[in-house]
Amino acid sequence: MKTALVCGAGGFIGSHLVKRLKAEGFEVTGIDLKYPEFGTTAADEFVIGDLRSQSVCSEIMDRPYDEVYQLAADMGGAGFVFTGEHDAEIMHNSAIINLNIADLAAKTGVKKLFYSSSACIYPAYNQLDPDNPKCNEDSAYPAAPDSDYGWEKLFSERMYMAYSRNLNLDVRIARFHNIFGPEGTWTGGREKSPAAFCRKVAQTPDNGTIEMWGDGNQTRSFLYIDECLEGVRRLMNSSFMGPLNIGSEEMVSINQLCQMIAEIAGKTINVQHIDGPLGVRGRNSDNNLMFEKLNWKPTQPLETGLRHTYKWICQQVADTNNNLISQSAKNKNSQNTHA
Repeated sequence: MKTALVCGAGGFIGSHLVKRLKAEGFEVTGIDLKYPEFGTTAADEFVIGDLRSQSVCSEIMDRPYDEVYQLAADMGGAGFVFTGEHDAEIMHNSAIINLNIADLAAKTGVKKLFYSSSACIYPAYNQLDPDNPKCNEDSAYPAAPDSDYGWEKLFSERMYMAYSRNLNLDVRIARFHNIFGPEGTWTGGREKSPAAFCRKVAQTPDNGTIEMWGDGNQTRSFLYIDECLEGVRRLMNSSFMGPLNIGSEEMVSINQLCQMIAEIAGKTINVQHIDGPLGVRGRNSDNNLMFEKLNWKPTQPLETGLRHTYKWICQQVADTNNNLISQSAKNKNSQNTHA
């Protein structure tokens, strides 16, 4: 039985990846600061630990795993990454994790390591036109990411490639483009736009109004979690190191994204455009290299993934409301008892 370590196994992508690896017959160890928020882990062993600590990393990376998946990072949606208020902690936390993991993976003889980079590494100057962004893999240089989150991801890409050249660490690097789906962060400020708009639409009555940062004409592509994992596994089973885009080529404006979710909900939703952090003006996954190297690329329509995600978030909203009502009733009963 092959062994795998998933770093960041309590997060959205990590928890889904653990399930995928178990279904393929791996013996899986997971590590994170927390257990998965929306269900039990499928890992054979789950360690609560801080990967910024060298001693924690040494304890978990004490064997030559067949595969290590390094997904752990300090990240979130535009409201967390693009305000500039969290740059120091984002760069510090993620860089230390990657330095620890790369070094120990080489020392312990890990057979293969996957690193999840991000589309945020692409130069801002190639993403000014919302209709014609340039995000093919070899366009990353001259480097000019629009956020320090992107700069840290780019640095870590180069570090893993250096470990491959100098210390024979067999690495695979993917640049994720806006991965979404059920069991992901959907409230609290770190959620990404599909989850945020699913929540807002679910909480808003028909003909109601929601807020949107910017004019909504900025463009993105979004990849459903199942197709992301398929891309990751195909890359790991290939001989190509990367970096490689893993994303969808179905580019939509944020206005179109919001409208799609409203139609799924069967609602008419009005949008109030307000100031807020936006990121680049346009971004889309270029999958030409993916198809060349993996003989595969994602094909699922965005709407299909949004339907699954909206249904799940609707349930989260309903459960939250029911819990608030229940707690309010308990508080009233307690007050009446002591009156």
